[in-house]
Parts: sequence; C-alpha cells; structure tokens
Amino acid sequence: MNMDKFLLILPQFLILLPGAASCYLPAKNRMNYSLTKTSVLCMAALLPYSIATAFLCTFFSIGVNTILPASLVLFFFLYRRTVDLDLSCSLAIYVGVCAIETFPLQFGYAFDAWLHPSSGAAWLSLEASLFRLGLSALLFAAFAWPSTHQFQRAVDSPGFSKIWYFTVALSSLFLILNMFAVPQSYRTLHAGRMLWIFPMFEAGMLAMLVAIYVLFYRGVIVILEHAELQERARLLEMQSHQYCVLQEHMRQTARLRHDFRHSVRLLASLAEKGDISSIRAHLAEYETGLAGNTSAVYCANAALNALFGYYHEMASCADIRTKWHIELPEPLPFSELDMAALFGNLMENAVAGCRTVPEEMRYFCLTTEICHGNSLYIVSTNRFDGKVRKGKDGYRSSRHGGTGIGLASIIAVAETYGGSAQISNSDTEFFVDVVLKI
Repeated sequence: MNMDKFLLILPQFLILLPGAASCYLPAKNRMNYSLTKTSVLCMAALLPYSIATAFLCTFFSIGVNTILPASLVLFFFLYRRTVDLDLSCSLAIYVGVCAIETFPLQFGYAFDAWLHPSSGAAWLSLEASLFRLGLSALLFAAFAWPSTHQFQRAVDSPGFSKIWYFTVALSSLFLILNMFAVPQSYRTLHAGRMLWIFPMFEAGMLAMLVAIYVLFYRGVIVILEHAELQERARLLEMQSHQYCVLQEHMRQTARLRHDFRHSVRLLASLAEKGDISSIRAHLAEYETGLAGNTSAVYCANAALNALFGYYHEMASCADIRTKWHIELPEPLPFSELDMAALFGNLMENAVAGCRTVPEEMRYFCLTTEICHGNSLYIVSTNRFDGKVRKGKDGYRSSRHGGTGIGLASIIAVAETYGGSAQISNSDTEFFVDVVLKI
C-alpha cells in the first residue's frame, strides 16, 4: 500500500470529527447519553471508519468524494440514536452541518489550485487537506457559542416540525450546489479570473447560508415570544376572572356580615322561646349560604391559583368529578410561565379527555407534592375514551393531525428543570407523571 497516498487521504475523512461535534452543539440538552459517553461512542465509530475508508480509497483508487456522501448517510443513523430529537429537528441540524462543511472543501480546492498551479486533476494535496481540516475546526469554533446559546433554544422548543423541514430543504439545496461545484480539474480554476471568483462565490454562498440560519433563528424567537405573550395574556385573563369571583365573594361576605346581627337577634328570640328546631333550621340555612360563597385557594402564587381555579370551574361545568391536592414550594423556584404552560396543558388535556366519556364516568385526579425536599412530583389521572394516536416521536394529537404539542411542552418543561415526564394510558385512563428538580 502507498503510505504517502494513505496519509494524504486520511485527513479528508477526519473532517467527520469537527462535523460530528458541530451536530451536538445545539442538541446538548437533548442527548441520550452523557457528553463523555457520546464523545467516546463517536470517536470509537469515526476514527476506525476514517482509517478503514482511507485504506479502501488508497488500495482501490476510489475517490474520496465518492465514498464520503455515503458515509454521511450512514452516520446520520448513529446521530439519531444518540439524541432525543424528532426526525425533522435532527435532520435539519445534520443536513445543515453537512452543508456548512462542504465550504471548507471548496476553499481547499481553491487553496490547492493556488499552491499547485501545474497540477492537472483536482486532487487535494496534504497541505490542502490540512487547510480544509483547520478551516472546519475554525467554523466549529465560530459556531460553538451561537449554537449552544442561541439555536439551542429553538431546538428545545416543541412544535416546529414544518419549519425544520423547510430548513432541511434549504440546506440540501446548498449541499447539492456545492457537490456539483466541485472542480474536476484545476485548469478550470486557472481559466480567466476563476481562481479568485470561485472562492469569492463560495464565501458569498456561505454568508447567504449563515444569514438564512440567523433569519430562521430570529423567526423562531419571534414565534416563541408571541407564544409567551399569549400565555401571559391567558394568565391575566384567568387572574381577571378569579379577581371578579373574589370581588363577588367579598360583596356577599360583607352582606352576610351585615345581616349577621339580624340573625343573632332572631336566634336569641328563638332561644327564649325554646324553639330548638327553628334554631337548627336557621343555622343550617346560614351555613349553606357560607359554603356557597367560599373561594378555593389552591396555592400561594396568584397566577397559578387563578389557573387552577379556571380549570376547576371548567371541570365543574363539564360535570367532571375532581380530586385535587396541590402542594407547591414557596417561593416558587420555577418560572411562572413554565409552570403555567405545564399545568395549563396538563389540565386542558385532562378536561378534554374526560369530555370524551359519559358524564357519570368523568373524573380527574391531580396531585402535586414535594418529596425529599428537592423534587416536585406531579401525578395526573383522568378518564378518557381509550382512543390514542401514537407515532415514533410519541403521542400525537387526537384533536388535529399534528403532533401532541401540549404533551411535548410538558416534557420540555420537565427536562428544563432536570426532571422527566412519563406519559402512558390504559383502555380507560390517561396518566401523566412529572418530576421536577427543585
């Protein structure tokens, strides 16, 4: 075997290493294994594969650009096994990184053509291969911070499948264009001013692709901020409703206090007469009036209390039997909006599920309690008709054709606080168990 040729080809496959690292940057919160274990798995797969394929290319004179695309398809399945992302998101990240990594190859050809103007066929020299590898490492370093601090927010947010597929299409377009733009001969690059036009064109393409990714990120952030504003408006509406209920309760309580002196006089008069039965009847009527004007307090947080009150009233209007025990840490160590999203989606789904069965079968049990001083356990059980739709990425909505965004939001909030969410069902009941780290 020609060792010089082998050493020439090997760096061209080592390009897989910075590419693999780039794929995990925006998905660092959604990895199935620890960072160390994932790194070991990738190195154990990529290094032997790079050596083996470099040997095959050397021994059988196979072009690197012939075998490398097939390698990318193969390693996508490894990437899918190591991250907890749906297909659209994982595909968007992977294809996007592949598209970015085609640019160092093009710049490598331009650099090699400048170094070796007399060379005929486009075949990267060792200097150009190392230049390409170094440029890939620089791109990785340049994208490290925005990927982990900016794009990660888009990755961790559910409900963007259609947008992710759109970015897959755009990234694929740039990937295909660069694959067809690979020069077959350096003579082409030395024709006219192509040696300068080619890298300038590629730089413009790279800038355009990065601009598209930035615009995509900004669009997602606008959608998320709009969703947060809607959630805030929803909470304010519920708080307003709860405030009106409390005001009415205060007015009725004031009336009862005002009328209480008349009741005292009446009771005194009945006592003088020894009419015990009338006293008991009057007290029972008075107690009923008080019971009908009590307003439940579920927790100390005003916004969440309004949320619980809103859905409890909704459940009562739907003749759903409720058994709730709410215990939340004080002060609340979680984002109020995150908790509103979690409990709101959970209760909305439970009430909707109960409505699918006859009234006499409807019930919704909700328990939240602090365990061991460092975890909040949330357990929800509700009746439903037993009809569910499942896909590879979990439960899908039974009310529309898309994914179950409410359940995905519950899982996302749980993972944000280092916890987990388990969702299951029997033929008659739907279960959601959530653990949050305090």
